[in-house]
Amino acid sequence: MKILYTNFHGRNGGGHVTYIINLARALAGSHQITVATPEGSRLYRQARAIAGVTAVPMQYTSRPAALFGERAQLRRLIREGGFDLIHCNGSADHKQVMFATLALPRRPRIVFTKHNDHPVTSLGNWLRARLATDHSIAVSDYVHGLMSRSPYRRHPITTIRHGIDTDYFAPPEPAGLDELRDRIFGPGWQGKLLLGSSGGTDYDKGWLDLVAAAAALPPADRARVLLMVAGDPPSEAKLARVRELGMIEQVRFPGLLDDVRPALAACDAGFVLSYREALSFACREIMGLGLPALISDVGGLPENVTDGEDGWIVPVRDVPAMTARLRFMLDNPQAVRAMGARARETAVRDFNLARFADATLDVYRRALG
Repeated sequence: MKILYTNFHGRNGGGHVTYIINLARALAGSHQITVATPEGSRLYRQARAIAGVTAVPMQYTSRPAALFGERAQLRRLIREGGFDLIHCNGSADHKQVMFATLALPRRPRIVFTKHNDHPVTSLGNWLRARLATDHSIAVSDYVHGLMSRSPYRRHPITTIRHGIDTDYFAPPEPAGLDELRDRIFGPGWQGKLLLGSSGGTDYDKGWLDLVAAAAALPPADRARVLLMVAGDPPSEAKLARVRELGMIEQVRFPGLLDDVRPALAACDAGFVLSYREALSFACREIMGLGLPALISDVGGLPENVTDGEDGWIVPVRDVPAMTARLRFMLDNPQAVRAMGARARETAVRDFNLARFADATLDVYRRALG
């Protein structure tokens, strides 16, 4: 099968990029894979490094002066590539694919994955659903519900939750843990509760709520909590809030990491406390590393965790509920480790890459009829 993946993100791209990279790695051995994405993006750089994958520079801007040239370039790629199927991963690239394939003598089948919880009831979505979609993928049951009440309901919609490479996201050897913790948290981590996230430092990622939850603990317990938040360095306003809470010495910011495993593996538990979330690669990677996950009850996030078994689910922005979970972790370190082992079992059973790739291939075959 000849498959073209499109994605508009020009920089990191977050979960969209991880999703495409995982599929490309899983399918490149038996299918011809091309990825069309901006040249300066993480996706372009990582796709080029995969044996058997062709990366093509492609822009998907909304500037009127660039539209015709970009559409012509994409149309030429599609026409000359002889693709069986195009897999779109965002509204901007989906729109460009729609225009680029209009009136083609042989239009490839088009699959669209909705990665977020943004509204899908606009005229643009109606046009894309009608003219450039043969099958849709929802990354969670929550997203499936949104799509089933949108113009995309005219075609099949299949829920396929993210898959991760559970051999890559695997617990580290115990012998190296102390060195990892020295590197991420610095000296003095011994006897502390270490929590981490790779979800980023945006306000809507909820990490400041966890900082507030830790600050609400009695002073002796508060001193036993260290947090790590990977992503773009926080703004001065966010740092000021951390200082105001008296937690600036207890929060580590390692920056935007290509490989989040060492930073997360240094922790006792992970957290994803977003205000909106379609599913979350970050949560699945945390659990793959053998850490229980503290998550908010928004969107598709609760589809990852069984509360009290392999993680904890708290109401979004509920700082007292987060404080209570921190209290439990501080008082029950052995239970936290046991929950981490169960999180790893969940990841291997339900989040594995082979299952994800097989389910996606099944959608491709159905789209091709």
